[in-house]
Amino acid sequence: MSSDRRKAPETDPVQDAPRVGSPQRAAAGLPAVGHALRIGEQQMGVRRTALTLLRVNQKDGFDCPGCAWPEDDKRHTAEFCENGAKAVAEEATTRRVTDGFFAEHSVADLAERSGYWLGQQGRLTSPMLLAEGADHYEPIGWDRALRLIADELRALDSPDEAVFYTSGRTSNEAAFLYQLFAREFGTNNLPDCSNMCHESSGSALSETIGVGKGSVLLEDLYRAELIIVAGQNPGTNHPRMLTALEKAKRAGARIITVNPLPEAGMERFRNPQNPRGLLGRGTALTDLFLQIRLGGDQALFRMLNKLVLDAPDAVDREFVAEHTLGYEEFAAQAAETDWAQTLRATGLRRAEIEAAAEMVLASRRTVVCWAMGLTQHKHSVPTIREIVNLLLLRGDIGRPGSGVCPVRGHSNVQGDRTMGIFERPAPALLDALQREFGFEPPREHGYDTVRAIRALRDGEAKVFLAMGGNFVAASPDTAVTEAAMRRARLTVHVSTKLNRSHVVTGARALILPTLGRTERDTQRAGDQVVTVEDSMGMVHASRGRLAPASAELLSEPAIVARLARLVLGAESRTPWEEFEADYAAIRDRIARVIPGFEDFNARIAVPGGFTLPHAPRDERRFPTPSGKAHFTAASVEFPRVPQGALLLQTIRSHDQYNTTIYGLDDRYRGVRGGRRVVLVHPEDAREQGVEDGSYVDLTSEWHDGSTRTAPGFRVVHYPTARGCAAAYYPETNVLVPLDSTADTSNTPTSKSVVVRLTPARPGADGQ
Repeated sequence: MSSDRRKAPETDPVQDAPRVGSPQRAAAGLPAVGHALRIGEQQMGVRRTALTLLRVNQKDGFDCPGCAWPEDDKRHTAEFCENGAKAVAEEATTRRVTDGFFAEHSVADLAERSGYWLGQQGRLTSPMLLAEGADHYEPIGWDRALRLIADELRALDSPDEAVFYTSGRTSNEAAFLYQLFAREFGTNNLPDCSNMCHESSGSALSETIGVGKGSVLLEDLYRAELIIVAGQNPGTNHPRMLTALEKAKRAGARIITVNPLPEAGMERFRNPQNPRGLLGRGTALTDLFLQIRLGGDQALFRMLNKLVLDAPDAVDREFVAEHTLGYEEFAAQAAETDWAQTLRATGLRRAEIEAAAEMVLASRRTVVCWAMGLTQHKHSVPTIREIVNLLLLRGDIGRPGSGVCPVRGHSNVQGDRTMGIFERPAPALLDALQREFGFEPPREHGYDTVRAIRALRDGEAKVFLAMGGNFVAASPDTAVTEAAMRRARLTVHVSTKLNRSHVVTGARALILPTLGRTERDTQRAGDQVVTVEDSMGMVHASRGRLAPASAELLSEPAIVARLARLVLGAESRTPWEEFEADYAAIRDRIARVIPGFEDFNARIAVPGGFTLPHAPRDERRFPTPSGKAHFTAASVEFPRVPQGALLLQTIRSHDQYNTTIYGLDDRYRGVRGGRRVVLVHPEDAREQGVEDGSYVDLTSEWHDGSTRTAPGFRVVHYPTARGCAAAYYPETNVLVPLDSTADTSNTPTSKSVVVRLTPARPGADGQ
């Protein structure tokens, strides 16, 4: 292959004229294989593609930098999905962003480019500084870059004027050092990407079962009789989950899908790892599709609970009596559940809900899975509590083949939280850090993501450091977020590739290039391994093998350790130099601080790693203050949409992972060559007076009186639920008000945006 194919695109593709066809009715199959290999060839070349992909998710290989779905003990030769292959290709690409690139492109020029174009330029190769008043990034040495950060941090009036953000890609070792550094510096300002996605899950589960994580393992899915997949699109967001659902289906499980959008992956899966999937029709997954209105899930699960309570002998009364509190109050409120309100909230027919209840009652082992379709509403926490109520009624927590399954997104987002990346740390963690490292950690809660943006906006935070991620593009209320970032004295991003956050900066900005998962990490003690925790609490090692993209790259643990030494100085008793030299030393300290990690180094030496303890699953013990699982009673909530408006959810395309855009197609939904589309039910579109193929501006409604508009979207008539619409983020993050957040969790309500469609302004192209 010519190396020209692996060059980054010189021009930014036009994105205002997408081509639209019919949605697909099945996911994966030969097209997925072909697309994955084509992306690999374009980014890496044939030989590098083969060598790299065959090590993804292997026991002696590296963990996929994409999603956090776990692996079976027995691995396939090709243990990756289409989107995993894209994530690996983006990291292992042979494209490079050199000093010459920044000399050629001003920050103003880069700010006009799409996120897709920025990401396609390749791997960052050296530290870069944007000096105050400068219009170009310029090279800077590591020592000078780290001293600049240290000087800014030491000059702050309070440690709480610094924000330490973390993305889900960061390893356990780097995350542990990062939170240790921030707390020894003196702040709990540790927002992370969990604040914007599964914070509602953690809040609800911690309150009800005492552990803010899911309670199932892969084996439980395979043993389940019923699996409910709510507010989730595995075909695009967690494609390897489809393999697990297929295995469960073939073992006899039935599947209910709850989603405003019909999704190809949940309709039929053509498994590319067997002939039936490649050449045959594949496996039909969904037995009952409940096309629910956005935000109607709490009402649905409340009615299912009422129907269980009304059915003879349906409640596991022995489990309820022995292991729970709050049953009487919950049951009394559930008994008053109203059919008219339920049907209005859900948009479903009574017969559909009754059919779902019959499946619940027939199942002796039920797993409920969910993702951001449930977690990004104002009433998300009560919704997830209602799911817990259903499982408690049936005794389906702590029983093999049953339980709660929040499906986390980014690889190791759960591990980062386990390592202490949390703005509201438990006192036990702070006590353990004090004993182990000999300093008094701050006890006052810090900023989550939304509060960090407010603090930057209001001048209360002055330095922003990001360990990975694309904070500007991922956050809500884009105009407010960008203005807030520009008020900072210094913004720092530890990154592998260019993104929008590098061009929306404080007075000064640094880009610090780091190693990726695919690359060899060699320190003074030799080649290193890092560890990650998957979505089901399995911890395992990750070993990169490729030569680093540049000799100037530092690992994330090395960056944190060097910076901490400069900032904290000789007064720190933490052996930062030892931690940089040998990550086993970090794991020895994790073993003494974080419960469940005893004998950490020995346990990750076992191929496949180990499972963290989970008291509700392992012992039917619930570590709440009462020692019991808690039923909860809450009023049913659902969005009320004004006449003439629609309820919008922000979604990913199939050529996307979080804010990383791999391409401009959404193959399963029939959209190609562009991203500025809005999916609207044909009848809603007719009522709105917008034709299929016409262009509209999207304007969100919020009680603060501000106007938030995303211009130039092509209307696509699509079989979504009535009254609902969908469009891709980050393009629509501008519509999500900063102050519109979920109760308790403070997660942005990106699945509940009230919008109006108006004819596009002349010349609006969405760029």
